[in-house]
Amino acid sequence: MKRARRHDARRWLLGLVGAASLASLSSVGEVEAGDHDSGAKAPREQAEAAADGDVGMSSETSQMEEYDPWEPFNEWTFAFNYRLDRYFLKPVATAWAKVLPEPVRRSLGNGFSNLDGPRRLVNNLLQLKGRGAGRELSRFVLNSTVGLAGLFDVGKAVGIEGSDEDTGQTLGVYGVGPGPYLVLPFLPPLTVRDGIGYGIDGLENPFSYFFFPFFANVGITVANRVNQRAENLEFFQDAEETALDLYSAVRNGYLQRRRAAIAQ
Repeated sequence: MKRARRHDARRWLLGLVGAASLASLSSVGEVEAGDHDSGAKAPREQAEAAADGDVGMSSETSQMEEYDPWEPFNEWTFAFNYRLDRYFLKPVATAWAKVLPEPVRRSLGNGFSNLDGPRRLVNNLLQLKGRGAGRELSRFVLNSTVGLAGLFDVGKAVGIEGSDEDTGQTLGVYGVGPGPYLVLPFLPPLTVRDGIGYGIDGLENPFSYFFFPFFANVGITVANRVNQRAENLEFFQDAEETALDLYSAVRNGYLQRRRAAIAQ
């Protein structure tokens, strides 16, 4: 029991420390769908989708967007996360981009993405996507060895494209509904289903148990988010400038991405 409580506290504190990098604009750039191999590329596409607002939404997605019973709380939390991004994460990411050349940032993004390999592998298996699981296993082995702990995407270089699967998607594939849209302090946009999946994904990460000390995991989490933000400064700026209602744009873009990921 004591060990379980220590682990729960460890996960909570890790999320809290990583929160400085998880304001809503940046967190909507988490790898949500598609054949993204690098954590540095998906945020760019997510920001563009968010900026487009409700372009191309299906009626089903529109219904999902209307199901926002906690909107007053969500909007308040979104504003809090936005200020966190504006006054902390963005300045840090801007300095990060000035200090580290683009090839270095890209390699770091590759390495951070490689750490999520076990999560992608497990969820491909749970969704009975044998080919996807085979690709993820091949990419993880190649990138972790020849690619020097994932700093170089050797898998992509030899034509093994990655996919991205998480527990929220797996629950959706098995028929679990999304539930209400939810924005929490320090965390990415979620639905109730994706919030449950987000917690399970954290527990699926073997590196947090066996390989890295606690504070090393904290540093990895923070560095990953700052690096993602640094790789997409201009695109998030465009999203801010072009979206008339930023809260709705982020929500709609997130829900569209999640629905498309589950339908694949």
